[in-house]
Amino acid sequence: MSDLTAIITPMKLKRSNDRKVANLVTKNGKQAAIANTFGLPAGKDFSCPGATSICETVCYAGKLEKLYKAVKANLLHNWELLRNADNDTMVRLLDEMIVDFVADCDKKNAPKLFRIHWDGDFFNDTYTYAWKTIIENHSDIQFWVYTRVKSAALILKDVSNLSLYYSTDDENKEIGHELKVNEGIRLAYLGKTFAITENTMKELTGKPGAKCPENMKSIPLISSEAVLVYLVACVSTVKQILDFLRVKNKWRI
Repeated sequence: MSDLTAIITPMKLKRSNDRKVANLVTKNGKQAAIANTFGLPAGKDFSCPGATSICETVCYAGKLEKLYKAVKANLLHNWELLRNADNDTMVRLLDEMIVDFVADCDKKNAPKLFRIHWDGDFFNDTYTYAWKTIIENHSDIQFWVYTRVKSAALILKDVSNLSLYYSTDDENKEIGHELKVNEGIRLAYLGKTFAITENTMKELTGKPGAKCPENMKSIPLISSEAVLVYLVACVSTVKQILDFLRVKNKWRI
């Protein structure tokens, strides 16, 4: 009977715990208490059609795939379920995963903040549209994503509860500039130094841009306070986040 159950039970996508954007931390303050993100294997051979040689060289997520077999297995599991699926199947799988995430947040009274793709990217437009459906159907969740796929940025740019950033560097900065100027899409720039990055961001957007607070060592990687800092610095505008947290009655602001 157990073998039969295993055969007929649909497989589910697997979430991951992202310490950097934890919406709730464990009592010892060392881990995310809720699996709050989702990933796919990185690289052009898998889910990253917009990868540049620069991002592939420094990709921390890709390095984790090589270091930890369990991480790689988790990502490949998700990839196999999604890569050849049609839109309806993708929507079903993603929705099941997000419903489980919501249940975990409700159980622990945590803000509903979910990062799409701690590793990987939107590998085709069918997959991107599936995520758009999920994000719009779960308006009580604040989603956050970086992408190097131009078509994905255009498909998702006007979704109100998604904080979207186009990831850019010297190899694709012309696309980034186009998306910023013509579509108002926010940029996240990858450069060798903060000085170079500030100069390039100013050329692209007219402003030097904000430095990642964790990279600057201005906050710890994980803590209750870091949750709020990352919400404000990385996830959305200050007003959106303050309104979001007030509604959830999670923080005194």
